[in-house]
Amino acid sequence: MSDSLQNAPAPGTPVHEPLAHGTLETPSGKSAADENFPVGSWLIRPDLRRHVHTFYAFARGADDVADNPDLAPDDKVARLTRMGEIILGRGNRATEEAESLACVRMRASLAETKVTPQHCLDLLQAFTQDANKARYRDWDDLLGYCFLSASPVGRQLLDLHGEGAACRPGADALCNALQVINHLQDCAEDYKALDRIYLPTGYMAEEGAEIADLARPALTPAMRRVLDRTIAPLEGLLAECADLVMQVDDVRIALECQVIRTLAARLTRRLKNEDPIATRVELSKPVAGGLALGALASGLWRRRARPAPRPAALHS
Repeated sequence: MSDSLQNAPAPGTPVHEPLAHGTLETPSGKSAADENFPVGSWLIRPDLRRHVHTFYAFARGADDVADNPDLAPDDKVARLTRMGEIILGRGNRATEEAESLACVRMRASLAETKVTPQHCLDLLQAFTQDANKARYRDWDDLLGYCFLSASPVGRQLLDLHGEGAACRPGADALCNALQVINHLQDCAEDYKALDRIYLPTGYMAEEGAEIADLARPALTPAMRRVLDRTIAPLEGLLAECADLVMQVDDVRIALECQVIRTLAARLTRRLKNEDPIATRVELSKPVAGGLALGALASGLWRRRARPAPRPAALHS
């Protein structure tokens, strides 16, 4: 899953319920409180937060299956396939709560909010891909993965808030940028723990970098060039989502987007100048908090001239 930002729960710290695990799931012990980005923060409309947490619980459970080093790829695929069946209400309904209560609750949330199940299915496809694919050739190959592993998160939140399709390109760009940032932060850990390399292997070949360089204590000059080439397109993604704060009708989710984009931009600059193999590149809580406050202020200032939004969609 997309651990995309800093260790601070900016811009707010919600209360999280324990995740429910079934026989399909292999919990890693991670929860929303452990994520590097806000999950259902106080900026999210209060009536929608429980649906955000339900979506997180589903995604966390599926991601843990994909990342479990003790499961064979075929076992992972079988479990993820069954999760998709539960989301769609297919298969043995008598056993589904024991298999994955998180998926059952996700299906109920989708029914209540009238949000399409496609975003959940896309995430499951990404996790299934993780079970079978460990290398990415070039930027387009990596971005294709991000459209399955990251974009559905933003689309789920937009649909939950009743936002229109006009916001989708900006939200996709923001989520995909967050995913790539996370891959850059975790490039060594992903290789050593899971034998996954999200850095384009074509770049590695062209720059003379070796896969084994990811297990070294610090970046080699060749691997630094690979990172720089992977970082370069992030500027375009961040530019594409710069106006998301103005495009989104709901002021709360608009400001959430502004905060996350601001943090992502700072992390991108840090990754240009620091070594994610030698040390974890992240934002301290004071820095993240200051950036969040600045983003809230700038977002509110920019929205002053925005026309009044249409009435919010009704959700329970």
